[in-house]
Amino acid sequence: MNVDELGSILGIWAHPDDEAYLSAGLMAMARDAGSEVVCVTATRGERGTPDPLTWPPDRLAEIRQDELTRSLRVLGVTKHHWLGYSDGECANVAPAEPVARLSELIDEIRPDTIVTFGPDGHTGHPDHQAVSAWVESAFRRAAPAGTRLLHAAVSHDWAHRWSDVHRDFSIFQDGYPLAVDHDQLAVELLLDDRTLARKLRALTEQASQTNGLITLMGLSRYTRWVSQESFVEATLVPDSPAAR
Repeated sequence: MNVDELGSILGIWAHPDDEAYLSAGLMAMARDAGSEVVCVTATRGERGTPDPLTWPPDRLAEIRQDELTRSLRVLGVTKHHWLGYSDGECANVAPAEPVARLSELIDEIRPDTIVTFGPDGHTGHPDHQAVSAWVESAFRRAAPAGTRLLHAAVSHDWAHRWSDVHRDFSIFQDGYPLAVDHDQLAVELLLDDRTLARKLRALTEQASQTNGLITLMGLSRYTRWVSQESFVEATLVPDSPAAR
């Protein structure tokens, strides 16, 4: 499909770099097509390090905030909102407030398409799962008729092709990803060379998160690994009063 068929896009994610890994190509192509793209990030990713003594949360939050700004600039995305929740604590946040805030943003922006994690959180991360639930509730409450809700997904073929990377570098939590059959994908982007180069630049701008993995994998292999983006149409579960 042509990305311009998705219209204006609102991406809602948990941490800086989620948006780049899962949708940088989509965002770049949408901006090139003249579509509005808005990105929302729930936390500043201040605990995203195995070495918190060297990178204490306050310091890392500042770094990751600046990295995300530069990364989005590469993709042509200038509209961004922080929700300001604590990294690693989204699952403990009473959902009423984030759902209300996201509902207000959806009502204000009125996107044609919303992209986020599926209920599994893609990698199994609890923050991702919480954000997915918030988005679903806000979508039900505020999305205009006809708005699409897409969840980032991977096919069985892709998961098998890169299983050694996911095992060796602990990309996903145990039991993940929950892959889908290829014919379940609503959007599958095999990024062209130009778009892939932009995605790679956007990712390398978030050096605190990507430099180590690029060094371990090698740039060529890493580039191939991030060259595909896939999404499924959301299957909405029955509404839960607890999520309102």
